[in-house]
Order: sequence, then C-alpha cells, then structure tokens
Amino acid sequence: MLKTGRGAEAPPFLVMDVIAAANAAGRALPPGAPGILRMEVGQPSTGAPRGAAEAAIRALQAGAPMGYTEAFGLPSLRERISRHYAEHYGATVPARRIAVTVGASGAFPLAFLAAFDPGDRVAMAAPFYPPYANILTALGMRPVLLPCDANTRFQPTIGMLEQLDPLPDGLIVASPCNPAGTMLTPGELAAIAEWCHARGIRLISDEIYHGLSYGMAESTAAAFSESAVVVNSFSKYFSMTGWRIGWLVLPEDLLRPVECLAQNLFISAPHVAQLAAEAAFNCRPELEANKAAYARSRDVLLAGLPSAGLDCLAQADGAFYLWADVSALTRDSVAFAARMLAEAGIAATPGVDFDRERGSRFLRLSYCGAEDAMAEAPERIRRWLAR
Repeated sequence: MLKTGRGAEAPPFLVMDVIAAANAAGRALPPGAPGILRMEVGQPSTGAPRGAAEAAIRALQAGAPMGYTEAFGLPSLRERISRHYAEHYGATVPARRIAVTVGASGAFPLAFLAAFDPGDRVAMAAPFYPPYANILTALGMRPVLLPCDANTRFQPTIGMLEQLDPLPDGLIVASPCNPAGTMLTPGELAAIAEWCHARGIRLISDEIYHGLSYGMAESTAAAFSESAVVVNSFSKYFSMTGWRIGWLVLPEDLLRPVECLAQNLFISAPHVAQLAAEAAFNCRPELEANKAAYARSRDVLLAGLPSAGLDCLAQADGAFYLWADVSALTRDSVAFAARMLAEAGIAATPGVDFDRERGSRFLRLSYCGAEDAMAEAPERIRRWLAR
C-alpha cells in the first residue's frame, strides 16, 4: 500500500460540502419554486467594486504583460496598503513589511511555516475558523483549543492563556471573528499583544473582517506589538473573494523567511488582481454602501430570528455572521442544517465545522447575501419550525 502524507489527515472544511449540497438543491428545484437562501458561506453577493474591475479591464486592454511580480507583490500596492494603516488606524507600517499573498488562505501557511516548527502548540479560541486548525495539523503543528462562550464574547482572555501549562508557542486571535462575529476591544487586543510579546509567544492576528464592524472600534495588532503577524484580505470588506488577494504585515525577523517561502510556494499573487486591489482603495462609497446593506440585514435578522425560534444569538459586533445556539431545538446541527436546506430552502453551516466539541449545538448563518433574501429568512424559519 502506498504511503500518504501528514497533509492527507487534514479534516475537511465542511462549509464547502454545504455549498455543494446547496448548489445541488438549487439545481433540483422545479420551475417557479422559491430559491435557496444562501446563508452558508462568507462570500459577499456583490462583486468587486466597479473601479477595481475597470482597473483590471484597462490593464488588459492596454496589453500589459501580467507576468510574475515580486514575491511580496507590486511595490505600488504595498505602498497603498501601508498608507491604509496610517489612514485607518493611525499606525506606521512600512511597505517593506507588507507581503501581498494569494488571499488570506495563502497567507496562513506562510505565516505558520515561518513562525512555528512541527510539534509547536498554537492556541486559539473555540469556536474558530476551521482552516486555522486544519492547516496547522497538516503542517505537523498542534492546535490548542480554548473553549469560549458568551461570557467572554467567544474571545480568548489572558486568564485562559495563563492557565495553559506549558504556555503555547503561538496564539491566533480574530477580531471580528468567524463564526461569532464578536470583537476584542482595542484595550483587550493591546493587552493580549503585549502579553504574548513579553513571553515570546507569536501572535497571529486575523483581521480579514476589518471594515465590517457595527459600532465597536477596530484596532490592529500591528499597532501594539513589533513581533505580531497580521493577516488581512481583499475578500470581505472589498468584496473580492475570487480575485485571491490578501496580505501579511510581518515583523522584521520573519521578512526573509516568508519571502523565501512565498517564492517557492506561490511565486506571486496574480498580477491583474493586484492592480484591481490597489484600485479598490479608491472605491469607498460603493464599499460603504455594501456595508450598510449588511448592517440592515443584520438588524432584520437580529430582530426577526428570536421570534422565529432562533433566540440565542452571539453578540454580532462585526463580520457578517450570526452564531446561533440551537440546543433547544437539536443536539445534531449537521442533521438540523440538512433538514433546513431540504425543507425550508435555507443553507446554513453546522457548528461542528467551528467547534468540534460543542458545535453540534450551534449553527452559523451568514448575512452577506442579497438583502431581500436575508429579509425573507426569519419568516421561512418560523414557518418551518412551526410545522
């Protein structure tokens, strides 16, 4: 029998299976039937902002060669991201410390390989974004899960970290987080960043939902720690999922290691997508209109879902997810989500994707789809649960 590698043991990312099931359910609908409400995936229903798409079109029509860029990306894009940190956070982040990546998904393995060794222990809150643990596992590292709940707003605390023996080699935080949509306050993030730096614990701060917060101030770990790694992306606020563009803010000691890894693993992010990403920074009115639509959908769901039967929701500070405790209705969120798709025509992600121990009692609902579809969800759920 042929040997398989450690990477073959990585668990699945179940939301991708839900997407496939929802696609199949949509194809099977008879003509005239109500469509499937897509609440399973964190992909904005809007496309790239118009100015970004037009920048790509102009470059293609001009016959630009679109070859490899430097491994860390176009200098002009890196400079524009650097300016974004000054404008949005008041933080100084030199362009040379910014690496453009193939989405945030391409950023995580670069960061993990450069920062950790096989066997290293990396802590994270549970529930968590599944690829954190899955990528670490595939690379031979060990996820250390910190069970969190509404008492800490599904975010880790220094107290939790201090109880670990031994202390972890790294910590991943996400604010706003997926799946709960909760955030660390600037003071909480600063305290965690300083605590990690003082103890030689590498902080990885996932900031891909920045721009999508509803009343709470956003802060970046890059402003609080010289050793932290920051991950961000053009997929969420900038609505450019399929363009596959993200970035890292790197500390000095990881610059060359990450550059060498990027050269070998990815060469560079797509040239045309980098041009579009740079132009996206000039599309704020359109992007803010998208955010306003998410906020309206969020308000409609927070108002309508409790009376429909989903009455235990996490505090949704940002991103575009609701984390629903459905334990009063089921202890099998996989079966519950499958029934909701088949019987109510609503695709949602079972919580086991995000929390292996307690996720059977939770469901994640994404509200970045079309606004009218999101407004329809509470009534569909009410009718379904009333059967």
